Amino acid sequence: MKKNNERWDPLRPSPVDVKKARQIPDTPQTRAPAYRLAFDDKDFLTREELRPVRLQLELLKPEMLLQERGIESTVVLFGGARIPAPGGAAWAAKNDTQKKNLEANSIYYDEARKFAYMASLYSASTYHKEMVVVTGGGPGVMEAGSLGATEAGAPNIGLNIVLPHEQAPNEYVTPGLCFNFHYFAIRKMHFLMRAKVIAVFPGGFGTMDEMFESLTLIQTQRMERLPFLLFGKNFWTKVIDFQELADQGTISPEDIELFNFVDTAEEGWKLVAEHYDLPPEFHGQSNPA
Repeated sequence: MKKNNERWDPLRPSPVDVKKARQIPDTPQTRAPAYRLAFDDKDFLTREELRPVRLQLELLKPEMLLQERGIESTVVLFGGARIPAPGGAAWAAKNDTQKKNLEANSIYYDEARKFAYMASLYSASTYHKEMVVVTGGGPGVMEAGSLGATEAGAPNIGLNIVLPHEQAPNEYVTPGLCFNFHYFAIRKMHFLMRAKVIAVFPGGFGTMDEMFESLTLIQTQRMERLPFLLFGKNFWTKVIDFQELADQGTISPEDIELFNFVDTAEEGWKLVAEHYDLPPEFHGQSNPA
């Protein structure tokens, strides 16, 4: 029996054949890998020649599930996995200097949490269709974003990736919206395909990779201009001399105007609210209940 939202298809569905194929007699022929249904054969799907198919699957699976949830747009939070919550242990520190700096940068955990909370209050007014918070789904700033959305009673998306260490989903990501990736490139596409806001918090190579790819797409007009917020002016102007890039002529002077430095969630969300002309009631509350 077809469900109301399913189209009529006279052909037998593939899940039925998967089940049937697993119930066949056990013989040398049926045990041979060649006999497996191709789409139910993990060894076949992970062959090097099947990389184009795997790329397509990683693009399709999250896209289909997000469409089914009716999610139209997102607020993207990029930031370091190593930044602890205020008062938390700087678990990634290798020396006293790193410990001191990571603990000082824990203020951005709170700002990410507040910013995600504010975005999620607005998202609730759209029945969680617009400006849904999306993070990398891991610890640090990513956890803060997921936490802020959860405190606002809103779903949030986590785009996790398989790494040799560290990257497991944080406990605040909405389970049905927690995705796992093998390919960094496809993961970054999903970050940007629905983005209405990009907020970048202090982080390392991964955060910078995400930031610069996003800026490059906007700079080259392959992506719409949108509120692009760099949280922590002191941090970013120390680690990257944007003005020197312009002075050297490797970027245009106006490219520096593609982003705004902000230090607080309130400052950042004010720019978002003004850019999208949001109702006055969504210009303010940043403290999670």
